[in-house]
Amino acid sequence: MHDIKYIRDNFETFKKKISNRNNTAKLDNLLNIDKENRNLIQEKETLEKQKKDISKSKDEKMFQKSKEISVKIKELLDDQLKAKYQLDTILSSIPNIPNDDVPIGSDEKSNKVLETKGEIKSKSFKEKSHHELGEKLGMLDFDLASKTTGSRFVFVKDKLALMERALSNFMIDIHTSNNGYNEISPPLMASENTMFGTGQLPKFENDQFEIKLDKNDERKFLIPTAEVILTNIVKNQILKLSDLPLRFVASTPCFRKEAGSYGKDTKGMIRQHQFYKVELVSIVENDHCLKELERMTNCATMILDRLKLPYRKIILCTGDMGFSAEKTYDIEVWLPSEKKYREISSCSSCGTFQSRRMNSRYKNVKNENVFTGTLNGSGLAIGRTLIAVMENYQDEDGSIIIPDALRPYMNNMEKISPIKS
Repeated sequence: MHDIKYIRDNFETFKKKISNRNNTAKLDNLLNIDKENRNLIQEKETLEKQKKDISKSKDEKMFQKSKEISVKIKELLDDQLKAKYQLDTILSSIPNIPNDDVPIGSDEKSNKVLETKGEIKSKSFKEKSHHELGEKLGMLDFDLASKTTGSRFVFVKDKLALMERALSNFMIDIHTSNNGYNEISPPLMASENTMFGTGQLPKFENDQFEIKLDKNDERKFLIPTAEVILTNIVKNQILKLSDLPLRFVASTPCFRKEAGSYGKDTKGMIRQHQFYKVELVSIVENDHCLKELERMTNCATMILDRLKLPYRKIILCTGDMGFSAEKTYDIEVWLPSEKKYREISSCSSCGTFQSRRMNSRYKNVKNENVFTGTLNGSGLAIGRTLIAVMENYQDEDGSIIIPDALRPYMNNMEKISPIKS
């Protein structure tokens, strides 16, 4: 959410920055609605003062006028609430302003590679995809998931299920013991207001799985990412300066309709309706966001370093960033079967954009109530990490060598081999 006063005072600059986000929100009428809203408030307050003065005077001759003023106040209030609703509807549809160092561009073609790390090892055999490996191992079953549930789901079985759990535990241990995050086991459902706070609603309602409840007025959604529930921990709070920074980590299932991705990555585990992810969230002083973004991204890449997986770090351009982000780094891992890098984490600073929607504040050194800074990032996506390990550590016979860092979490196994029939 944006500060309307800032927009009012810097309209042309704001309009230019938002145009770089490929935004379709209609801004031309924004200032007119804002002016109408303020005029109605001022007119209402003037009449309220007149009514108060009449009441103080106790002049019976003015009682009829007082009643007429009350009717007018009610009419003005109704008009003002309509104007405020229009204003808030437009404001809630406008994405965050990009930071000045974010590359300007309309799509992923304008993203910039900042760093490439890790060795891409050449193999003497043709490398298989994760779904070919999983099916040969007898440990990934997409057909069964289609029968029981539908497309874009999978049964992960036996030793691959163990590896999936091991990856989650490994990541949580690193982030809590090494990186200073506080582990949370959160609810997997969020209210409409909570979804609004982080920017999933109203703009991305078609991407969400809504839960049908007995009460029609009580909307609940399966979380598309733990970011939603973790960030809202500080909703409607005024924190002490000494409370910051707050750093949370959670390993949860995530649920997404993947609206608009029809035909994309339909084979395998790349794009699923349900997947596991370890999520990092930071709540910081609002002028510490960009420093915290560097820290968070390093926490995410630490996982890939320890697993010895090749990856690259990318800064996203203005047109490719998420709705709530002011600056985003994507981390992409190497997938041998595709001979290309694929996103495995996205770390974003949201500045005060989300905290304004959530009304999350803290008292600064001047004892003023100011909005917090919020950040979120994957540390990492479990399914895609499983894919990357399978493909990068595959052997010619279809077995998977277990990375050294994971072995303590997998009963010190060295290899996953095909199930013998």
